[in-house]
Amino acid sequence: MSFKTKLARFFTNHAETRDHHEDKQLETRYYKTTKDRGLKFLEEYFLQSNQFKLNAISKDHGEISVVSKKGKKVFIVATVIMVSPFNTAIDFSVTTEKLIPMDFGYSNRLIQQLYTDISKELQLVE
Repeated sequence: MSFKTKLARFFTNHAETRDHHEDKQLETRYYKTTKDRGLKFLEEYFLQSNQFKLNAISKDHGEISVVSKKGKKVFIVATVIMVSPFNTAIDFSVTTEKLIPMDFGYSNRLIQQLYTDISKELQLVE
């Protein structure tokens, strides 16, 4: 990852995961589960969280939107896509809502924390 990319991620208020991301920590993670189980896990995770409030869920599209209850105002969209049987991708898009359009890497760290929490419960595809 270039120095310019590292610097730019601190001066933005948005981060998202995708395949083949420059930042390896923000690459899409694949889990050994189905779309429905992955979506159900995320729904329960966010419902049980003290930090987040479930905003909306679309089972047809495999998306969950979440807002923060406390701390920095954050809007998260989690997308669950089943690539093949028991190979499901989970992606995140995180936007921090602030007066100034930068969060000093908070959205990146939040995505990494979400992946860490998910990986404790769901098995990663290697």
